[in-house]
Amino acid sequence: MSAQGQVGRAVPVGELVFAAGIAGLGVFALARAGSIVEPVTAGVLGPRVLPYIVGTALVILGLATLIRVLRGHFGEAEKGEDIDPHAHTHWPTVVILVALLALHAALIVPLGWPVAAAVLFVGAAWTFGAKPRHRAVLIGVPLALVLQAAFAGGLGLSLPPGPLLEGVPIFSG
Repeated sequence: MSAQGQVGRAVPVGELVFAAGIAGLGVFALARAGSIVEPVTAGVLGPRVLPYIVGTALVILGLATLIRVLRGHFGEAEKGEDIDPHAHTHWPTVVILVALLALHAALIVPLGWPVAAAVLFVGAAWTFGAKPRHRAVLIGVPLALVLQAAFAGGLGLSLPPGPLLEGVPIFSG
């Protein structure tokens, strides 16, 4: 972070939000750490110690970053050769992706994780302009099934297979 050459530059809201978010995450971690139940057999270093350390570090780093940004020390702009510094966020794409994540979460229980993941994968590919569109389906659906088999069948994680795959051993955790 350097303030050189940035005299008169407006404070970037994104950097302020990032710093406040880090500090807020630290406050949340500290608040939640206090609710961790410590067994009587816990020694000096019980299960609350690490969350307290991480939460404190997040608060300190977030506040330090916030102070530096307010003093004019901003992050350097991206220097990629294919980056357009004047391009703005395309909000319709962001809204569609957030809606796809919400739809994914809503579909997990009634239809199962593989169907919800396939909808998310295909929808995200279409949102980013996948051509031809059928290729996104041909890749997204098998990808969701492979991930279901790997995480539920292979690792034993609890991903609901849904009514279509219920009872298939490789897809059940």
